[in-house]
Amino acid sequence: MDPNSRRDIMLENYQHPFHRGLVEDEDYLLFNTNNESCIDHLDIQYQIEDGTIKDIRFDGEACAVSMSAASLMIKALIGKNKDEAKVILENYKKMLAGEDYDATILGELVVYEDIGKQPSRRRCAILAFESLEKLLEKM
Repeated sequence: MDPNSRRDIMLENYQHPFHRGLVEDEDYLLFNTNNESCIDHLDIQYQIEDGTIKDIRFDGEACAVSMSAASLMIKALIGKNKDEAKVILENYKKMLAGEDYDATILGELVVYEDIGKQPSRRRCAILAFESLEKLLEKM
């Protein structure tokens, strides 16, 4: 993906994040993630029905990378079951680590392909996914 397209996707998802705003509903599981080295702090809610991620909502204060990664993560995960979510998580972590991964599974999340070269930004890109790891432990 060319650098301009990457920048546009990140910027769009930062300025207009998908499913930003928490809901008051006890059917949602809430997870908190934060980055100790900066201000990034995200609350992420998951609604699970019959083993499938039906909805994800988030809110918080975070940098452009964390906020856009959360938005793109949500787009990638809604409608996925536990096994599909694990595959997305595994491929995303491999991509950030500079290992071989399947880009077709990640969709727009590939915009963070080069983020792994910047260790401080890698943490921003993985922050929302920490909530997914916690969720998968509970599913």
